[in-house]
Amino acid sequence: MNVFRPARHPLGAALIACGVLSATAATAGEVEVLHWWTSGGEAKAAAELKATMQKQGHTWKDFAVAGGGGDAAMTVLKSRVVSGNSPAAAQIKGPSIQEWAREGVLANMDNVAKAEKWDSLLPKAVADGLKYQAHYVAAPVNVHRVNWLWANPEAFKKAGAKVPTNWNEFFAAAEALKKAGIIPVAHGGQNWQDFTTFESVALGVGGADFYKKALVQLDAGSLKSPTMQKVLETFKKVKDYTDKNAPGRDWNLATAMVIKGEAGMQLMGDWAKGEFVAAGKAPGKDFVCVAAPGTAKSFTYNVDSFALFKLKDAANQKAQQDLAKAIMSPEFQEVFNLNKGSIPVRLGMNLDKFDECAKTSAADFVSSNKAGSLVPSIAHGMAVPSAVEGAMKDVVSQYWNDDKMTAGAAMDRLVAAAKNK
Repeated sequence: MNVFRPARHPLGAALIACGVLSATAATAGEVEVLHWWTSGGEAKAAAELKATMQKQGHTWKDFAVAGGGGDAAMTVLKSRVVSGNSPAAAQIKGPSIQEWAREGVLANMDNVAKAEKWDSLLPKAVADGLKYQAHYVAAPVNVHRVNWLWANPEAFKKAGAKVPTNWNEFFAAAEALKKAGIIPVAHGGQNWQDFTTFESVALGVGGADFYKKALVQLDAGSLKSPTMQKVLETFKKVKDYTDKNAPGRDWNLATAMVIKGEAGMQLMGDWAKGEFVAAGKAPGKDFVCVAAPGTAKSFTYNVDSFALFKLKDAANQKAQQDLAKAIMSPEFQEVFNLNKGSIPVRLGMNLDKFDECAKTSAADFVSSNKAGSLVPSIAHGMAVPSAVEGAMKDVVSQYWNDDKMTAGAAMDRLVAAAKNK
């Protein structure tokens, strides 16, 4: 499979502007950004990058492509690159950065990275993921924690249930919510949402070491083990507590169900928090954020980043460098992540303006990194090659949707999918 297969969460293209406010018209540039951040919290976050570049005198040209998974945006990006009209930047993550770099289409950003001291400002695992052959070819925007459980406290109060910390408590709460006439689990039946739930179950049931062996190293013995069977059976049980309208539902619409109290819980990354905040809800009061059941001491990460494409025009090259610098600036890292629901990828930042969910996330990011329980998300393009990711997502969604498929059959298919490199 070539590199241009949807690379997961591509934000988009950016023909950028350069310089400072005093820049001349000859050197000013235009920033064209192809992205899929169209929901409330995400749209506000994207607007902050636009504002940051406009303050430098640049023109922003927005090209938003709806769809939380970003596959539609990647299709547009592919056509741009293939036609020789590469954008300045595109949101590409994980191993997909290296896939694009191997095509020879990404630009070397070492000058910016060295001047801005990226190596000392980023965790090594993150920095390594932004490089190809030891050279920076992408700039990181944020860190999302994927293994969150979001809950509506009023719904739980009505059901007489407590927010769960393990899977037994999860199903007890789900049953209580169901009896109270509340949809227990808000879910959107799309393959990346199915896998987001699946990987949180895998981490909570199997632990970080099992997760890494099975879903990062793709160890066949782990993929077909008693632990994986328990993971799959637990995962399938979650579906019993979703509603019949889940298939095809966008993630933010599922979040809205929890916001409104129509549903009690959602297993989703911390971009969901942006939806709560955009709706005027306060953490700890109107909604609760806790680690997905059984995963409190682990952290599944999703780092959004801009891969930077080779450009011929000198002004646009300079503009591209200005964008990379702006993305990693403390000012942008703060305001962007406050809107997005994520946390700064830049280490050592003041988090006073961030809420308790974010502070917990930041602390867990550091502690899990030290403990060896910081793991990349497959669902969000951080862990395995795109071909493997796509194949594994297909298996997990087939298992989720087919009541006749056994856990054993699903394990056999996962082993086969892992070989799809």
